[in-house]
Amino acid sequence: MSGPWEDATPTARAAPRRNGDGAAIGAAKRDLRSLLRARRAGRDPRAGLLLAGHVLERMCPPRGAIVAGYWPLPGEIDPRPLMLALAGRGHALALPVTGARGTPLSFRLFRFGDALLPGPFRTSEPAPCAPDVAPDWLLVPLVAFDRAGNRLGHGAGYYDATLAVLRARQSVFALGIAFAAQEVERVPADERDQRLDAIATETGVIVP
Repeated sequence: MSGPWEDATPTARAAPRRNGDGAAIGAAKRDLRSLLRARRAGRDPRAGLLLAGHVLERMCPPRGAIVAGYWPLPGEIDPRPLMLALAGRGHALALPVTGARGTPLSFRLFRFGDALLPGPFRTSEPAPCAPDVAPDWLLVPLVAFDRAGNRLGHGAGYYDATLAVLRARQSVFALGIAFAAQEVERVPADERDQRLDAIATETGVIVP
């Protein structure tokens, strides 16, 4: 396990805990997003190659698992090297389809080479003709994370809603995907926020 966990920001250290005031948590999340997006800026997305190597060595999905990845936004570490490697090992891949803000994502089967359509918030999605699937493993984008498995997303609530629904009906594994520099001492969180099972960065895999 590795990562700059001693490099916590003052905003992160002052963040409310899970049972804190909702308004205070919301404000802390907004502040932390601004800070961590700036910290992430200018980093090489090709660090995703190193990230892929750590996951393949330490935490591969079980045989037959359907893996939901995502198409990265500008500035995000690239999960596609890992997705491509998992496809080469026989895993079916899926990409999320975005609905109304705060609602669970749905997932469609995806193969590299398939045409993608533009989705909300600059995302890329499979065409409607692609089959719907239920993933067992999710690669989850994030803005910030901590060693307890708390995740700060972009603020629309999609992955929290998705993981809540999936975990209520089946066993799923949520692997956060991030640059090591996105780690903070504590992410502000409440009971609606879903924890990650592990986090992968270009420096290693962190298990809460």
